[in-house]
Amino acid sequence: MKIALIGYGKMGKEIERIALSRGHEIVSIIDVDNQEDFQSEAFKSADVAIEFTAPTVAYRNYIKAFEAGVKVVSGSTGWMTEHGSEIKRMCEAEGKTLFWSSNFSLGVAIFSAVNNYLAKIMNRFPAYDVEMTETHHIHKLDAPSGTAITLAEGILANIDRKTKWVKGTLLAPDGTLSGTKECASDELCISSVREGEVTGIHAIRYESEADSITITHDAKNRKGFALGAVLAAEYTAQHTGFLGMDDLLHF
Repeated sequence: MKIALIGYGKMGKEIERIALSRGHEIVSIIDVDNQEDFQSEAFKSADVAIEFTAPTVAYRNYIKAFEAGVKVVSGSTGWMTEHGSEIKRMCEAEGKTLFWSSNFSLGVAIFSAVNNYLAKIMNRFPAYDVEMTETHHIHKLDAPSGTAITLAEGILANIDRKTKWVKGTLLAPDGTLSGTKECASDELCISSVREGEVTGIHAIRYESEADSITITHDAKNRKGFALGAVLAAEYTAQHTGFLGMDDLLHF
Protein backbone atom coordinates (compact mmCIF):
# COMPACT_ATOMS: atom_id res chain seq x y z
CA MET A 1 0.00 0.00 0.00
CA LYS A 2 1.19 3.51 -0.81
CA ILE A 3 0.94 5.88 2.16
CA ALA A 4 1.37 9.64 2.38
CA LEU A 5 2.18 11.24 5.73
CA ILE A 6 0.74 14.63 6.66
CA GLY A 7 2.65 15.86 9.71
CA TYR A 8 6.14 14.59 10.42
CA GLY A 9 6.58 15.05 14.13
CA LYS A 10 7.14 12.30 16.67
CA MET A 11 3.91 10.55 15.75
CA GLY A 12 4.54 10.82 12.01
CA LYS A 13 7.98 9.27 12.38
CA GLU A 14 6.60 6.41 14.49
CA ILE A 15 3.85 5.77 11.91
CA GLU A 16 6.49 5.73 9.17
CA ARG A 17 8.54 3.13 11.06
CA ILE A 18 5.59 0.82 11.63
CA ALA A 19 4.22 1.24 8.10
CA LEU A 20 7.58 0.29 6.58
CA SER A 21 7.87 -2.70 8.92
CA ARG A 22 4.50 -3.92 7.62
CA GLY A 23 5.68 -3.73 4.01
CA HIS A 24 4.04 -0.45 3.00
CA GLU A 25 5.63 2.34 0.95
CA ILE A 26 5.82 5.98 2.04
CA VAL A 27 5.37 7.96 -1.19
CA SER A 28 5.02 11.49 0.19
CA ILE A 29 5.73 13.35 3.44
CA ILE A 30 4.08 16.74 3.90
CA ASP A 31 4.93 19.08 6.75
CA VAL A 32 4.73 22.83 7.36
CA ASP A 33 7.50 23.69 4.89
CA ASN A 34 6.27 21.86 1.77
CA GLN A 35 2.50 22.40 1.58
CA GLU A 36 2.72 22.64 -2.22
CA ASP A 37 3.28 18.87 -2.28
CA PHE A 38 -0.45 18.33 -1.83
CA GLN A 39 -0.58 18.94 -5.60
CA SER A 40 2.33 16.59 -6.38
CA GLU A 41 1.93 13.39 -8.37
CA ALA A 42 3.63 11.53 -5.53
CA PHE A 43 0.94 12.59 -3.05
CA LYS A 44 -1.86 11.88 -5.54
CA SER A 45 -0.50 8.35 -6.01
CA ALA A 46 -1.12 7.46 -2.33
CA ASP A 47 -3.81 4.95 -1.46
CA VAL A 48 -4.25 6.65 1.91
CA ALA A 49 -2.83 9.70 3.69
CA ILE A 50 -2.28 9.50 7.44
CA GLU A 51 -2.70 12.90 9.10
CA PHE A 52 -1.52 13.82 12.61
CA THR A 53 -1.20 17.59 12.94
CA ALA A 54 -2.98 20.29 14.96
CA PRO A 55 -6.61 21.42 15.38
CA THR A 56 -5.92 24.67 13.51
CA VAL A 57 -4.79 22.98 10.27
CA ALA A 58 -6.43 19.54 10.24
CA TYR A 59 -9.58 20.63 8.40
CA ARG A 60 -7.59 22.36 5.65
CA ASN A 61 -5.45 19.25 5.28
CA TYR A 62 -8.55 17.09 4.76
CA ILE A 63 -9.85 19.42 2.05
CA LYS A 64 -6.49 19.45 0.23
CA ALA A 65 -6.27 15.66 0.36
CA PHE A 66 -9.87 15.27 -0.86
CA GLU A 67 -9.13 17.64 -3.76
CA ALA A 68 -6.19 15.41 -4.67
CA GLY A 69 -8.45 12.35 -4.62
CA VAL A 70 -6.72 10.79 -1.60
CA LYS A 71 -8.43 9.05 1.30
CA VAL A 72 -7.46 10.26 4.78
CA VAL A 73 -6.85 8.65 8.17
CA SER A 74 -6.61 11.27 10.90
CA GLY A 75 -6.04 11.45 14.64
CA SER A 76 -6.15 15.24 14.87
CA THR A 77 -8.67 16.57 17.39
CA GLY A 78 -10.26 19.91 18.15
CA TRP A 79 -11.78 20.52 14.69
CA MET A 80 -14.97 18.48 14.98
CA THR A 81 -17.22 21.14 16.55
CA GLU A 82 -16.70 23.65 13.76
CA HIS A 83 -16.28 21.39 10.74
CA GLY A 84 -17.60 17.95 11.72
CA SER A 85 -20.95 18.22 9.94
CA GLU A 86 -19.37 19.45 6.72
CA ILE A 87 -16.75 16.69 6.62
CA LYS A 88 -19.34 14.00 7.37
CA ARG A 89 -21.54 15.36 4.56
CA MET A 90 -18.62 15.27 2.11
CA CYS A 91 -17.93 11.65 3.03
CA GLU A 92 -21.55 10.53 2.92
CA ALA A 93 -22.78 12.53 -0.10
CA GLU A 94 -19.69 13.36 -2.17
CA GLY A 95 -17.73 10.11 -2.07
CA LYS A 96 -14.87 11.39 0.11
CA THR A 97 -13.29 9.15 2.75
CA LEU A 98 -12.08 10.05 6.23
CA PHE A 99 -11.25 7.51 8.92
CA TRP A 100 -11.20 9.63 12.06
CA SER A 101 -10.59 8.68 15.66
CA SER A 102 -9.71 10.75 18.68
CA ASN A 103 -7.41 7.89 19.65
CA PHE A 104 -6.02 5.03 17.53
CA SER A 105 -4.59 3.02 20.41
CA LEU A 106 -5.93 -0.53 20.48
CA GLY A 107 -5.72 -0.35 24.26
CA VAL A 108 -7.92 2.74 24.28
CA ALA A 109 -10.43 0.99 22.01
CA ILE A 110 -10.63 -1.84 24.57
CA PHE A 111 -10.80 0.71 27.39
CA SER A 112 -13.64 2.50 25.60
CA ALA A 113 -15.62 -0.74 25.33
CA VAL A 114 -15.10 -1.37 29.06
CA ASN A 115 -16.14 2.23 29.77
CA ASN A 116 -19.40 1.80 27.85
CA TYR A 117 -20.19 -1.48 29.58
CA LEU A 118 -19.44 -0.09 33.03
CA ALA A 119 -21.62 2.95 32.33
CA LYS A 120 -24.53 0.64 31.42
CA ILE A 121 -24.13 -1.08 34.78
CA MET A 122 -23.80 2.19 36.73
CA ASN A 123 -26.99 3.53 35.15
CA ARG A 124 -28.79 1.29 37.66
CA PHE A 125 -26.93 2.74 40.66
CA PRO A 126 -27.65 6.48 41.08
CA ALA A 127 -25.71 6.62 44.36
CA TYR A 128 -22.52 6.75 42.26
CA ASP A 129 -21.48 10.00 40.63
CA VAL A 130 -18.91 9.97 37.83
CA GLU A 131 -16.09 12.27 36.77
CA MET A 132 -13.07 12.06 34.49
CA THR A 133 -9.48 13.33 34.52
CA GLU A 134 -7.17 13.34 31.50
CA THR A 135 -3.44 14.07 31.59
CA HIS A 136 -1.27 14.91 28.59
CA HIS A 137 2.05 16.49 27.66
CA ILE A 138 2.53 20.25 27.73
CA HIS A 139 2.43 20.52 23.92
CA LYS A 140 -1.20 19.43 23.62
CA LEU A 141 -3.32 22.44 22.69
CA ASP A 142 -6.91 21.27 23.20
CA ALA A 143 -8.47 20.48 26.56
CA PRO A 144 -10.24 18.28 27.32
CA SER A 145 -8.63 15.78 24.97
CA GLY A 146 -10.57 14.34 22.07
CA THR A 147 -10.26 10.92 23.68
CA ALA A 148 -11.81 12.24 26.91
CA ILE A 149 -14.72 13.68 24.94
CA THR A 150 -15.25 10.38 23.13
CA LEU A 151 -15.20 8.50 26.44
CA ALA A 152 -17.61 11.06 27.92
CA GLU A 153 -20.00 10.58 25.01
CA GLY A 154 -19.97 6.85 25.75
CA ILE A 155 -20.94 7.55 29.36
CA LEU A 156 -23.69 10.01 28.37
CA ALA A 157 -25.16 7.46 25.97
CA ASN A 158 -25.52 4.92 28.77
CA ILE A 159 -26.27 6.87 31.97
CA ASP A 160 -29.66 8.55 31.93
CA ARG A 161 -28.89 10.93 34.80
CA LYS A 162 -26.05 12.57 32.87
CA THR A 163 -27.02 14.80 29.93
CA LYS A 164 -23.81 16.64 28.99
CA TRP A 165 -20.11 16.94 29.76
CA VAL A 166 -18.49 20.14 31.01
CA LYS A 167 -14.94 21.33 31.48
CA GLY A 168 -13.64 20.93 35.01
CA THR A 169 -10.29 22.18 36.23
CA LEU A 170 -7.21 22.71 34.06
CA LEU A 171 -3.78 22.36 35.64
CA ALA A 172 -1.44 24.23 33.28
CA PRO A 173 2.25 23.41 32.74
CA ASP A 174 3.23 26.36 34.95
CA GLY A 175 1.18 24.97 37.83
CA THR A 176 -1.70 27.40 37.42
CA LEU A 177 -5.07 25.86 38.26
CA SER A 178 -8.19 27.26 36.60
CA GLY A 179 -11.81 26.18 36.37
CA THR A 180 -13.84 24.21 38.90
CA LYS A 181 -15.05 20.68 39.51
CA GLU A 182 -18.37 22.01 40.78
CA CYS A 183 -21.10 21.05 38.33
CA ALA A 184 -24.80 20.27 38.14
CA SER A 185 -25.99 16.77 38.97
CA ASP A 186 -26.76 16.02 35.32
CA GLU A 187 -23.28 17.12 34.14
CA LEU A 188 -20.14 15.01 33.68
CA CYS A 189 -17.05 16.95 34.74
CA ILE A 190 -13.82 16.44 32.74
CA SER A 191 -10.67 17.86 34.33
CA SER A 192 -7.37 18.23 32.48
CA VAL A 193 -3.70 18.22 33.45
CA ARG A 194 -0.81 19.32 31.22
CA GLU A 195 2.59 18.24 32.46
CA GLY A 196 5.93 17.01 31.15
CA GLU A 197 5.90 14.62 28.20
CA VAL A 198 3.00 12.43 29.35
CA THR A 199 1.71 10.45 26.36
CA GLY A 200 -1.83 10.20 27.71
CA ILE A 201 -3.67 9.09 30.85
CA HIS A 202 -7.46 8.86 31.12
CA ALA A 203 -9.11 7.99 34.44
CA ILE A 204 -12.85 7.60 34.99
CA ARG A 205 -13.99 7.57 38.61
CA TYR A 206 -17.34 6.52 40.07
CA GLU A 207 -17.78 7.54 43.67
CA SER A 208 -20.43 7.01 46.34
CA GLU A 209 -20.46 7.47 50.10
CA ALA A 210 -19.54 3.81 50.48
CA ASP A 211 -16.70 3.38 47.98
CA SER A 212 -15.23 4.36 44.65
CA ILE A 213 -14.48 2.57 41.38
CA THR A 214 -11.80 3.86 38.99
CA ILE A 215 -10.77 2.61 35.56
CA THR A 216 -7.62 4.02 33.93
CA HIS A 217 -5.78 3.81 30.65
CA ASP A 218 -2.13 4.90 30.75
CA ALA A 219 -0.29 5.06 27.43
CA LYS A 220 3.41 4.26 27.84
CA ASN A 221 4.50 5.55 24.41
CA ARG A 222 3.23 6.30 20.88
CA LYS A 223 3.63 2.78 19.48
CA GLY A 224 0.05 1.73 20.18
CA PHE A 225 -1.35 4.87 18.53
CA ALA A 226 0.88 4.49 15.47
CA LEU A 227 0.04 0.81 14.95
CA GLY A 228 -3.66 1.57 15.20
CA ALA A 229 -3.32 4.34 12.60
CA VAL A 230 -1.59 1.99 10.16
CA LEU A 231 -4.23 -0.70 10.72
CA ALA A 232 -6.86 1.96 10.07
CA ALA A 233 -5.08 2.92 6.83
CA GLU A 234 -5.09 -0.71 5.69
CA TYR A 235 -8.85 -0.82 6.35
CA THR A 236 -9.52 2.58 4.73
CA ALA A 237 -7.78 1.59 1.50
CA GLN A 238 -10.61 -0.91 0.95
CA HIS A 239 -13.57 1.16 2.22
CA THR A 240 -15.22 4.54 1.74
CA GLY A 241 -17.21 7.08 3.76
CA PHE A 242 -16.85 8.52 7.25
CA LEU A 243 -15.17 5.71 9.16
CA GLY A 244 -14.05 5.09 12.74
CA MET A 245 -12.67 2.56 15.18
CA ASP A 246 -16.07 0.88 15.52
CA ASP A 247 -15.81 -0.05 11.84
CA LEU A 248 -12.32 -1.49 12.28
CA LEU A 249 -12.86 -3.23 15.61
CA HIS A 250 -16.11 -4.96 16.49
CA PHE A 251 -16.33 -5.22 20.28
